[in-house]
Amino acid sequence: MMLRDEPRRFNALKRSIDGISQHMLTLTLRGLERDGLVTRTVFPTTPPRVDYALTPLGHSLRGPVEALGRWAMENQPAIRAARQAYDGHLEP
Repeated sequence: MMLRDEPRRFNALKRSIDGISQHMLTLTLRGLERDGLVTRTVFPTTPPRVDYALTPLGHSLRGPVEALGRWAMENQPAIRAARQAYDGHLEP
């Protein structure tokens, strides 16, 4: 969803996604590119500038992803309670 409005540079994406490693972001972007959801554009500057953008197929996935995000946010209290209950059963 970080690409929904405009193309973004790799480092801008990394800064906007809390807790993701450079390696995991690289793997994720490669997978999205392979699946046709993201394009990668390299500009011949020093250092090279690399932008990522959603393809039309990637934009078509926005609705379902936004719905999933809303569901997750609305259900955080229930998820947290379920985790606490589950973790409580694991203690000796």
